[in-house]
Amino acid sequence: MLPNRNTAEDLLKDAEQCNPGAWVSHSKFTAYCAERIAGACADMDGEKAYILGLLHDIGRKFGVKHLCHIYDGYHYMQKLGYDEAAKICLTHSFSIQNIQDYIGQFDIKDDEIRELEEALSAAEYDDYDRLIQLCDSIAGAEGIMKMEDRMADVARRYGSYPQEKWDKNMALKDYFSVKAGKDIYELL
Repeated sequence: MLPNRNTAEDLLKDAEQCNPGAWVSHSKFTAYCAERIAGACADMDGEKAYILGLLHDIGRKFGVKHLCHIYDGYHYMQKLGYDEAAKICLTHSFSIQNIQDYIGQFDIKDDEIRELEEALSAAEYDDYDRLIQLCDSIAGAEGIMKMEDRMADVARRYGSYPQEKWDKNMALKDYFSVKAGKDIYELL
């Protein structure tokens, strides 16, 4: 289940009041990209993609955190009954579907890490998971970026960017360009 567009926008506005920051504009750009790309794919719903893109980082509502934003967002959306949004909160940082692939600090307890690990390994990725992973990799706080520039920015901030994850993100870009029948940057 998902909130409607207005409710998702209200959730983001509320989250911004709790923890203002660049993550809010990043979420809006992610939503914009997701809606545009999904709208060009015959078997995807642009409205659903927009909502998922808008809420993928909603766990940041609870403060400046790393892996904890995934944990918090996952549980927050579950508590509200939005299981599809909860899944996106869980999967958006894991194009490889391995918790050890996370770039950033592991700022949650060991039992919470195990909980995320189990949920992540049980998740069956679909094209919405993949689309938000892609859009998260091209949406900066200031606008749409070339994927290579966004990943290089993350590498600068965190010290590295695993090659396997880099390659997977590039494959997602190619996958959605073919699926949409147009280079994703042309759609945006």
